[in-house]
Amino acid sequence: MSGDEKKQQIQRPGDSAQRQPIFLLPTAVTVLCALLIAIQAADSLVLNESGRSVLLNWFAFVPYRAFHPEAFDGSWLPLLWTPITHAFLHGGWEHVILNTVWLAIFATPVTQRYGAARMLVVFLAGAALGALAFALTTMGQLQVLVGASGGIAGLTGVAVRFIFQPPVVVVDPDTGERVAVGRHLATFSQFVRNPTARFFALTWIVLNGVVPLLPLLMGSDAIQIAWQSHLAGFLAGFFIAPLLERGHRD
Repeated sequence: MSGDEKKQQIQRPGDSAQRQPIFLLPTAVTVLCALLIAIQAADSLVLNESGRSVLLNWFAFVPYRAFHPEAFDGSWLPLLWTPITHAFLHGGWEHVILNTVWLAIFATPVTQRYGAARMLVVFLAGAALGALAFALTTMGQLQVLVGASGGIAGLTGVAVRFIFQPPVVVVDPDTGERVAVGRHLATFSQFVRNPTARFFALTWIVLNGVVPLLPLLMGSDAIQIAWQSHLAGFLAGFFIAPLLERGHRD
């Protein structure tokens, strides 16, 4: 067996990611980030108020529509696709830039580990489950959900299952060098025992869980953060992660 063949045997998913400069993004992540920015640019620079209203009417998620379709020209059909399409709209440049940065950070390791298709599945599942949580907690209220946060939270939930774990190290049979070849997906108990992972997850959950209390602390009824979507997306990604391991080798 040749030296090249021996080296190929110890390569694992994530090897190429570890050798890449940190500023390089996988193509799928770059395209998704560019799409979010392009849609915001069209919204801000091309559409007038009437066009923006039409865009929100057909592609933002408004659970109120299910109970009062007459307020939306009698149509409930957008509820079939807006649990997904709302993730591609944003409330302004600050919103989309923040989400794009967060997306780049957490979609990158997920893509490098599982590939573009599974990354997109997680993103869309997080968006849809986030929309469901939003609907369940805002029924009867006229509230509009836009933003990729639910999908990004799903990717975050997946990523935290492995990015804080110690690297798997093997010995190169050709050189005897110890080589890091990736990270195992943590079991629930391993995750809880990892202080860095535990601190990150608890901080993230607490910060989002505090959002509903802000009106009491600030004397305001206006909460612009869809905390329900964030929490649901994160938990969905966290528990979906083991399913993504099928066909994946550490």
